[in-house]
Amino acid sequence: MASPSAAQFDIEEARRVLGDVFAPWVRDLGLSVESIDHEPPPEPADWQPGAVLRMAFSERLCRSGGVVCGQALMALADTSMVIAILAANRGYRPMTTVDQTTHFMRAVSSSDVLADARVVRLGRTMSFGRVTLLSATDNKPVAMVSSAFAMLPG
Repeated sequence: MASPSAAQFDIEEARRVLGDVFAPWVRDLGLSVESIDHEPPPEPADWQPGAVLRMAFSERLCRSGGVVCGQALMALADTSMVIAILAANRGYRPMTTVDQTTHFMRAVSSSDVLADARVVRLGRTMSFGRVTLLSATDNKPVAMVSSAFAMLPG
């Protein structure tokens, strides 16, 4: 896969990567890139680069009782963190998940889920991030996720 230059990595490129790079079952989750954030604001204080992804609600993602299953939420968090790292990197770079810790806070049902992924540290060999999963219905947290990724040679 060709690596886009920094000037080319925008939301359209993030959406293309989401559709072209991930396994078909990840695409079946109904994910969409809502935004990417790679330009620091004038007063960066606590700013971190990142991305926001949406997982559309589907009964296929629910366990009994109509609750979105944890496996789907964890896949959303992992995928959103990859897009956030690519946004911070300003282009495609192969990587693999090394660790992901998920703290489920409450159930979500009959709602899209938003993943706000932020890069805590972008490194040459390792990158670290955090994701807040939110119910799109009320914008309340569903889960908190921390993760680490090994950056692979391209």
